[in-house]
Amino acid sequence: MKFPSFLAGLAWKELHKFESLNENQSTIVFYSENKASMNHFKSLISELTEKIGFEICYVTSVKNDPMLTSKNQKIKSFYIGDGAARTKFFLTLKAKILIMDMPDLEQFHIKRSKVYPVHYIYIFHSMFSVHSYLREGAIDHYDTIFCVGEHHVKEIRQTEKIYNLKPKKLLLYGFPRLDVLIQQYQNVTKKNSESKLILITPSYGKNNLLEICGIELIEILLKSNFKVLLRPHFKILKESEKLMKKIDEEFGNNSNFILEKGIIPTELFQSSICMISDWSGISLEYAFTFERPPIFIDVPKKILNNNSDKIFLEPIENSIRHEVGHVILPTNIKEIPNIIESLKNHEYTEKIKEIRSKTVYNIGKSSKIGAEYIQQLIKELRTQN
Repeated sequence: MKFPSFLAGLAWKELHKFESLNENQSTIVFYSENKASMNHFKSLISELTEKIGFEICYVTSVKNDPMLTSKNQKIKSFYIGDGAARTKFFLTLKAKILIMDMPDLEQFHIKRSKVYPVHYIYIFHSMFSVHSYLREGAIDHYDTIFCVGEHHVKEIRQTEKIYNLKPKKLLLYGFPRLDVLIQQYQNVTKKNSESKLILITPSYGKNNLLEICGIELIEILLKSNFKVLLRPHFKILKESEKLMKKIDEEFGNNSNFILEKGIIPTELFQSSICMISDWSGISLEYAFTFERPPIFIDVPKKILNNNSDKIFLEPIENSIRHEVGHVILPTNIKEIPNIIESLKNHEYTEKIKEIRSKTVYNIGKSSKIGAEYIQQLIKELRTQN
């Protein structure tokens, strides 16, 4: 990837600053690949720095990452881009622990450190099953996995057995992003019963709902007097420029349409009345936060792991799809306005609560569990060295 010269120079300068730290200053390192990473790091970083008192390093490939200007004195932040400086960062890393939500370590150009025995922790950025939403081998080269729920533990152990892999440390962790969303929702003092906002959150891939029926769906909702917020996966923005241009031409001047290219603003997420998705992980976040069913457009699921059938476990997003949401074919999307109205009166709440409790560990306290594990791990690693 080519960089403007000032950004390339900045990345190398920041890498040099990071590498000049002593061992105690770079004990715990977080790496953020994109804007969404912070959704899964924020509360854990807060626990580590504000509750326990650790100093951490935060290394990011996001040039406008808000953490680069954080006033938290216990956080040292560095921008390394996503080019050669980043590659060198990984190859020559000296740290006790590296925490990230980026899969495929050792699969492509991002490698484990060649100069230091770093302990690598993987944090899931989705509640979906390992073998269905990640590539084969995506987390095989991590040392510890922070598991969302029992399904991850079973899937990882079965993978290790089938491929004869060294057992990893598995933490019964949870999903801090969900904890934050639930807390935000509980803190909303007045629920907006008059809201007409619908969120559309397609996943990426050639068969995502936006490609198959997106324009028609938006038209149907707007004509039914709903407000629409479209949040495409960031890969759609890169891979489907013509489609995005057409959507902007069709709806860009409509005051009831919002195209969100980043993270859905909290106030809009909280005030929405329904989410329409396909196979995006945010759909489970929505269902488990509001105890309210999303609508799933039943498009073909993208396959990243062609050998996923070697794991004889049904992916969690398949097994609970009909339990927590309403599934509809793309050919029937004209029914969606009526479905939205009917879902308001449907008693999904107790069923979704029950499924949530069986699917996600440590609701409300996952980050505390994670921080305590890291604290203990540091003690063990210092004893070993």
